Amino acid sequence: MFRFLHDSHRFHSMMHGRGHGGGEGGHGRGRGPKMFDAGAMRYVVLQLIAEKPRHGYEIIKELEQRAGGSYTPSPGAIYPLLSMMLDMGHVSATPDGNKKLHTITPEGQAFLEENRQFVDAIMQRMTEPSSGRGDIRGAMHELKGAVITQARENNPSDARLAAIQAILRRATDDINGLD
Repeated sequence: MFRFLHDSHRFHSMMHGRGHGGGEGGHGRGRGPKMFDAGAMRYVVLQLIAEKPRHGYEIIKELEQRAGGSYTPSPGAIYPLLSMMLDMGHVSATPDGNKKLHTITPEGQAFLEENRQFVDAIMQRMTEPSSGRGDIRGAMHELKGAVITQARENNPSDARLAAIQAILRRATDDINGLD
């Protein structure tokens, strides 16, 4: 088990440069642009719960599916949001085994209807590829999956990890070389 953790960390460090921050001086670029800002996510999650009562994990998977696999919110984004909506009275939660089933309340439904135009625009944006970039997002998602699979398969050697890194650098250089 510890060998796996060591190899994962070695691969993670290799992929992100020096240490966890990546880049010079340990300051990386972060994870890139978010699909939603914190305020917009509230509307999306509430809309999903309005469609049918859902568990937190179901919300994460539904968002991933609707975004075509190009976006998956973290549990650290969804569960605190569900707690906030519960505190606001927009959803109720009932125990369902070791999970909570979230259902929209009349207050939550009224909030959605007051903001219907905004909610519909966000939901539309989530399912449409932006400016023809949907294929690029899909290709990036496939590349990420392939890199992760190959870097973790059969206790990868340093040579395999170096080969993956070289391929990614060539691809980066080729893309940056486009006019």
